[in-house]
Amino acid sequence: MATNPLMQTIEALAKEKGIEPGVVIAAMEEAYLTASRKHYKAGEDLKARLNTESGQMELVAVKTIVAEVTNPATEISLAEALEMYGAESGVELSDQIEFPQSTDKLGRIAAQTAKQVIFQKVREAERENVFLEFDQRVGEVLTGLVKRFEQGDMIVEIGRIEAILPRKEQSRAESYNQGDRVRAVIRGVNKSAKGPQVVLSRTDAALLIKLFEQEVPEIYDGTVMIRGAVREAGDRAKVAVYSRERDIDPVGACVGMKGTRVQAIIRELRGEKIDIVEWSDDPVQFVMNALSPAKVQRVSITDDENKEMEVLVEDSQLSLAIGKKGQNVRLAAKLTGWKIDIKSEEEKRKE
Repeated sequence: MATNPLMQTIEALAKEKGIEPGVVIAAMEEAYLTASRKHYKAGEDLKARLNTESGQMELVAVKTIVAEVTNPATEISLAEALEMYGAESGVELSDQIEFPQSTDKLGRIAAQTAKQVIFQKVREAERENVFLEFDQRVGEVLTGLVKRFEQGDMIVEIGRIEAILPRKEQSRAESYNQGDRVRAVIRGVNKSAKGPQVVLSRTDAALLIKLFEQEVPEIYDGTVMIRGAVREAGDRAKVAVYSRERDIDPVGACVGMKGTRVQAIIRELRGEKIDIVEWSDDPVQFVMNALSPAKVQRVSITDDENKEMEVLVEDSQLSLAIGKKGQNVRLAAKLTGWKIDIKSEEEKRKE
């Protein structure tokens, strides 16, 4: 711990802003130098440095030893240097000599300039830290407090920063008030003129996957894997799961005893319906599973190259397979990556 009051202040400021003390010191030195240049207009090569022992700012003019002086402000002749230091000092051409400068006259303007530069540098360092920290945390779920609303976008407080949950990343089924706690996934970090902006999402499938990881120990420890997840936020989602161990039922593990595990996730997503289906490396079987809860009679691949399938269902199952406004088949197609054409037995007979 530093002994002089200035260093203690620097360390406290650095800790509060989450930056290195060196950044603050460099900012102070640069600020002092800026102010000094305004005062010393003779074109000297000035250097400012903080004496960490005394807590005093030192200013020096640097001169380079040359054979013939062309610019007295930045150069000194070898003869003059030897006269100053003596022949036994070993000074030679190209060496640099520092001449302490008086700082008494810098006064209030220097302090003002220094203050501005320090403030700017500290803010820049702070912003860079925020960007680096959250850029590495994309895809992570965190909890924040709803601070305020700006044209439909939600401003969420996470620790010491404010993140944005844009309107398009909010679920239609949800509404929040100021002061509510909200869980969201970090979608990305944008660099803007006002500083880094952390963008959150409540509609991203990554949120669903993270919630399953938190609720299902088998997913967390890697026994059960999520092979895909698709959502139409606020309405319905489909999750494809796969078990690495034969005696563990992946769907059962995710549903939990009497549906407790999946119910906790449905509550968090404000009643979004979640279909948990078993993943299969056989596309036909996978599509049959993905269309759940509808019972499929037959699946035939009509175009392997373009990934197109025809699915045959009983007449009574047609509306269930297609789903409300085509949602079930749309999500199944998204989950499996195949184009699905659903036909009832009646339609097939007519053909």
